Amino acid sequence: MKTENRSAEFTLLSLFQYGQMNKVLFVAIAVLFWTLMGNIILIHLIRLDTRLHAYMYFLLSQLSFIDMMYISTTVPKMAANFLSNSKTITSLGCEIQTFVFLNLGGNEALLSFMSYDRYVAICHTLRYSVLMSKTICLSMVKCVWTSSSINALTHTLYAFQLLFCRSRLINLFFCEVPSLLPLVCHGTSQYKYIIHFSGLIILLLPFMGILASYAQVLIVVNQMSSGKGQTKAVSKCSSHLTVASLLYGISLSAYTRPHSLHYPEEDKVVVVFYSIITSLLIPFINSLRNKEVMGTMRRLLG
Repeated sequence: MKTENRSAEFTLLSLFQYGQMNKVLFVAIAVLFWTLMGNIILIHLIRLDTRLHAYMYFLLSQLSFIDMMYISTTVPKMAANFLSNSKTITSLGCEIQTFVFLNLGGNEALLSFMSYDRYVAICHTLRYSVLMSKTICLSMVKCVWTSSSINALTHTLYAFQLLFCRSRLINLFFCEVPSLLPLVCHGTSQYKYIIHFSGLIILLLPFMGILASYAQVLIVVNQMSSGKGQTKAVSKCSSHLTVASLLYGISLSAYTRPHSLHYPEEDKVVVVFYSIITSLLIPFINSLRNKEVMGTMRRLLG
């Protein structure tokens, strides 16, 4: 039974059940291309300009890489299924997609370390080199990737050792743990509570850290006597705070609401925003609202 459970295929639903799917496909591929290009350009700018060789921009390049991987995990398979007139995905493919999606989602905690960097730079300027060294920055990145990988591997292995005895139709356009649970033979109410608790820890704790960091930054900025200094501090933090609010607002809505408040069609829209739309917006928010990045772009183009 376990062998059959692992070897059988799953069926993914289209992004939208009705309407002209060719237009949906065109938009999805355009979003994929636009997101990849935006993040590649941002990473390239950070690599080229020595003025962007700061810890903040190193973390930003990590976030850009995560966004590229995020959208590349879901959109290409959706497009391939449509073009081949097939909606199936192998059990191994579904398992890999679930692991990668979970892993990348946990790595968004890098946003909290970016807010810590801004907090140290503005509130403890003279001690910045001590509180935010290369060793500390690399340790942060390693910690996020390791903890996220362990969490994703644990949930993926547990979910796929369950027996799927109902229809293998996944009510989503990609594989993730919550969408697999309705297909399981026995009750999963306890595991749903574990997922809910895990989501609160992974999403809420970093978001609270971001809010705490920027609360301290706001206090220090209000005490600045120089209007120019206030403007510079706000410009450095505004793009990051916009990205964090957008990302965590949507993800908290998607993964921490009680099960009784979930509605399938509404959940699909939220997941589309979380997995595709935010990946499209983030690189352009980070670049267009960042004077250093825009200055580098103008110098290279000019």
